[in-house]
Amino acid sequence: MRASDKPGEDHGVPESRQVTPRRPQLRAVRRREALLDAAVDLLGEGGFAAVTHRAVAGRAGLPLAATSYYFSSRDQLLAEAFALLVRRELTRMRAAVRRPAGGSAAAVAEALTDVYAADRLRELGLWELYLQAGRDPALQAIARTWTDGCDEIVASALRGAGYPCGRSEVRFVAGLLSGLWVEDVVEARPDSRERARDAVTRALTTLGPPGSHP
Repeated sequence: MRASDKPGEDHGVPESRQVTPRRPQLRAVRRREALLDAAVDLLGEGGFAAVTHRAVAGRAGLPLAATSYYFSSRDQLLAEAFALLVRRELTRMRAAVRRPAGGSAAAVAEALTDVYAADRLRELGLWELYLQAGRDPALQAIARTWTDGCDEIVASALRGAGYPCGRSEVRFVAGLLSGLWVEDVVEARPDSRERARDAVTRALTTLGPPGSHP
């Protein structure tokens, strides 16, 4: 080593020939996205068991080898599909939440239950993976992102209507909504929306009339 050399210097490759890292090719990015889209669709249609490498590749119209190329395991594929499903559902809910006219308990309850009710099959897939997170630590951070996002949506609705929106009030309302939501997607009762509105209205009345809290 010459005295003028410094640790870490590369004297063997001319600067003009040094290789710089490439950005992922657009084709590869699109293929990976297509596989995740397919996995999300299959989650909604058939749940956890429906997401296999073969089924995902077939739905995406890609070779079977593509799934193992982009995802090291089925567990990774499921985790990333769960994360994508959570992001999409929270985005939909944030866009759908509205400030109810009048701010009464019944109006706020209707606004919240309408936001939470959407595509039953997609929600079945989401809640199935949420419950699976109780057995799979790799999914727990995604499950927490879902819960935190739902809390933010409830807090926004309560704040906009003049209700107290501290942590305990938000958890009270959001926890009730989540339980009602799971009940709805599992049991599919024809009157589930009305039952949920009544329960949430009753819960909101315990917080006091809107605007009565600083």
